[in-house]
Parts: sequence; C-alpha cells; structure tokens
Amino acid sequence: MSLEPIVFIVDDDQGVRAAIELLMESVGLAAESFASAQDYLDRFDASRPGCLVLDVRMKGMSGLDLQERLVEEPLHPPIIVITGHGDVPMAVRAVKNGAVDFIEKPFNDQALLDAVHRALEEDATQRGQASRLADLRERLQRLTPREREVLDQVVAGKRNKVIAADLTISQSTVEAHRARVMEKMEARSLSDLMRMMLLLNPEQE
Repeated sequence: MSLEPIVFIVDDDQGVRAAIELLMESVGLAAESFASAQDYLDRFDASRPGCLVLDVRMKGMSGLDLQERLVEEPLHPPIIVITGHGDVPMAVRAVKNGAVDFIEKPFNDQALLDAVHRALEEDATQRGQASRLADLRERLQRLTPREREVLDQVVAGKRNKVIAADLTISQSTVEAHRARVMEKMEARSLSDLMRMMLLLNPEQE
C-alpha cells in the first residue's frame, strides 16, 4: 500500500474535476477524482492518507451529507469545500463542522493549493496521533489484570503504601508490579507514564 498522500476530488462537474486534478499534478501531488459523493463513499479507505476537495452542491448526496458521514469515521481525510457564490453560507457551516477551508468558484489556483497543503499537513498530524494511540493501546494490552490495577492507582496519584493497602498486597509486590508496568509501557519516568495515560484517556485531564 502506497503511503503517498492523495488529493481526492469530489465534484459532479467533469470540467472542474479535470482542472483540479491537472493543477494538483502540476505541483507533483497525486490526485483521484469522483463524479459523486456516493462514488467516493463506496471506495472510501481510511488507511489512505490525503485530503478531500469537495463540492457542496451535487446531484444525489450533497457535499455536506458526505461530510456528515465521514465525521462518523475514526479517521478521515481533512476536507476543503469548493462552492459557488450562493453556497457560501453552507460552506461556512461545513467549516464550522471541521472543514479546513472553503474556496469559491471560480477558484484561485494558489488559494486552492495553499488550502490543500494545509489539509495534507493536518492529515499527517492526525495520522501520527492515531498511530501513537494505537501503539499505546497495544502496550496497555500487555499488562496483566493486576498490573492494570496498579497502573490505575498510580495514575490516580496514590503512593505504594496506599496501593498495597487498597489491593491487600505487600508494598514490595506493588513496587515489582510498578516496575513491570513501566517496562511494558516503555515509560522513562512517572511523568512519561502519566502523559501516556492522558493521551489514552483525555477526559482524565
């Protein structure tokens, strides 16, 4: 599977699709175009990096409908909305719902390229975070039930003596479990371990 980012173009106007695809290729960016929102959705693959250049008004499923479907996915490409003058209020709504930008037709080539580069940077950041979380979850799975209990108590700020009393085990056993937790989680320090758990459980902040 190629890790090259792709600019996905969804517009029911063949001329617009061709123009954007040519523009992307002129600066060395890979591009794929789709004639409808449903066509894109049918072939959607969250593992493919890139961004989505999306028209608001299309026959069948609208651009906003597609956006609403995609935001339900754990990972989806950042969206740039392209719109006619009369569609600006809808485009603004799309931005409020997470779109990176909206570009009015007829679009300025440089403005669209700038938005695409921002979206690709955002996608790379999101994928880096997703990869980091997946790695941390895999480490967490290595822990035994008892080690997980000790981890939860450590993250709650309890001392070894209190943890030992709570779990009715010896303090030396707690220390041994803590050492294995640090090793399995690949944490360099207690603060490093705390940061990991905050990434996994941001509601604990």
